[in-house]
Amino acid sequence: MTAPANAGGPPAVMLLGPTASGKTAAALALARWLPLEVISVDSALVYRGLDIGTAKPDAAERAAVPHHLIDILEPTEAYSAARFAADASRLIDEIRARGRLPLLVGGTLLYARALVDGLHELPQADPALRARLEAQADAKGWPALHRRLAALDPVTAARLAPGDAQRIQRALEIIETTGEPLSTLLARQARARGLAGVPVISMEPADRAGLHARIAQRTAAMFDAGLLDEVAALRARPDLHAGLPAMRCVGYRQAWEHLDGVYDAATMCERALAATRQLAKRQLTWLRAMPARQVVDCLSPDAATRVRHLIEELLR
Repeated sequence: MTAPANAGGPPAVMLLGPTASGKTAAALALARWLPLEVISVDSALVYRGLDIGTAKPDAAERAAVPHHLIDILEPTEAYSAARFAADASRLIDEIRARGRLPLLVGGTLLYARALVDGLHELPQADPALRARLEAQADAKGWPALHRRLAALDPVTAARLAPGDAQRIQRALEIIETTGEPLSTLLARQARARGLAGVPVISMEPADRAGLHARIAQRTAAMFDAGLLDEVAALRARPDLHAGLPAMRCVGYRQAWEHLDGVYDAATMCERALAATRQLAKRQLTWLRAMPARQVVDCLSPDAATRVRHLIEELLR
């Protein structure tokens, strides 16, 4: 095992990629060579009880390599990009003080961008307003609220899918709170300073079909491993409901709807697979907007070795 990064090296390294790209396996392989600690960049891994459907590192993997920002919240709680950026910045300092390399691993690109580029200052959520918007969505559907948003803020609406409940809700909430469209606020504000000097290594497929095959295998494996039972246990909790951000995660939403009798098991699996592919597509779009990233073909048999070589260059 080589020595950790010196004080002149980067403050941390990001290892990003779409779902099923092999990021966790690569990180564990890197840990056999370099003293590092993993900071999860994943909006689903923060939740306790969401294990199978999030491909959460198991107890043995977490015992072998220290992992952070995993199992820190109940599914009833909310997490944000701003909170992630603050948590990750603190952890980077703590890990470096221990003489180890902070390796940020995941696929929630909003979190990654928040840490590196900084965030805009936006009003805090208004629980009463949020509840009112959710009630309207229950009555009319999120596509109807998306049409409302398109009339009020066409720039923001154009980049959101009609079913993107969380972001449609937030955009409408900001309009009602501030009297201005989100796009106007973002254009006017300067970003808060982010954490400069964090290189990004991105595990991306040279062949999209190859990634889709991996996604299909992993989705099937999750259901075989008991994802439906995991969701049934969550659904039985009186404090959880389908509208929570945690329960909107890919796989969990489809399993919950199946248990509600919305569709059969075969349709559940088809919808979960389609949603995972759409997630990967969005993740790749975000990654391609990061021109400074260094790309490794995640389908290559030696992907982890290539990542290692890139990190060796960064630490010299």
